[in-house]
Parts: sequence; structure tokens; C-alpha cells
Amino acid sequence: MKKFRGFFFGLLPALALTTFSGVTDARAADEIKLSSNQRIACGRGLNAGKLQNINCKSYAYIFNSRTSEFYRCQVSVGVTRDNKEVLKVDTDGSCKLKARIFPGDSDYAFDATETEPPNTNAFFGSGGSAIWVSDRSKLSAKGCIILSVGVGPDVMKCVDMTFDK
Repeated sequence: MKKFRGFFFGLLPALALTTFSGVTDARAADEIKLSSNQRIACGRGLNAGKLQNINCKSYAYIFNSRTSEFYRCQVSVGVTRDNKEVLKVDTDGSCKLKARIFPGDSDYAFDATETEPPNTNAFFGSGGSAIWVSDRSKLSAKGCIILSVGVGPDVMKCVDMTFDK
């Protein structure tokens, strides 16, 4: 009985730590949000030998609602086929960390959208993104524009919103 009691009381701190870390993981999971504004763009092309290329790209933003840091994630799938079968499938994807929008931690809401893929009207190459972040604990919001200018890093500028009465 003494061996069992020693084992049981030795096990209690481990169980407490496991339970506490589960709560911490759950809180962290609640802080990570996927934006609700994903887009997909696809294109087709013909190559010599009657091969067809189909390429699709999609993006999403993952946001930390406590720190206001965010990641821009992109996935792409390319298929090469002839008129009978799929010859090759290429995939790629990654997420890149972007800057904080607000300097301090709080409880933030977030959404993002992007311009359409490059076309004849795209002045800044592949266009840009619009990021909106609001503080859920007080009346505070920022609107940010990220421009992919093609030379050097992307340009990101945020504007603090004023609230007129």
C-alpha cells in the first residue's frame, strides 16, 4: 500500500502540470484565427505538343488575436496533362510572418483581402493586400495596405482610424 500511495502522490504533480499545459494550449489555440476571406485564382495554358498547364494559387491569413502578428500563407498546385492523362503535379506552400499591427497585446479582430492576380491594369505588379484589425477591448482600429512593389521588400503602411461622433 505504501508503494501505491507514493506512486499516486508522485503522479499528482505530473497530472496537474499536464492539465495546466492543456489549458495553456487551449488558450493559445483560441488566439490563432484564420481570416474568413480566402481567394483562389487559376489559369490555363497550352504548351508545344498539345500539353495543357493548369495552375491555381490560393492564400489565407493566420492571425494572432492577442499580439496582432499575422502570417500570409499561400498554396499553389500546378498540373501538366495531355488529352489522355495527368503527367505531372507540382505543389508548393508556405506561411511568412508579417509585422505586428498594434504595439501592445490585447484582444484583436482581423480580416484581410488581396487584389486580383496580375493583369493589364495592375500598376504595382501583383497588387497588394488590405488588412483590417480592430481592438475588441476598446474602440480602436487600423487599416493597413501592403504593396508588392517588385523591387525590395513589400511596403506596408497602417493608418489609425479616427471615430467621428
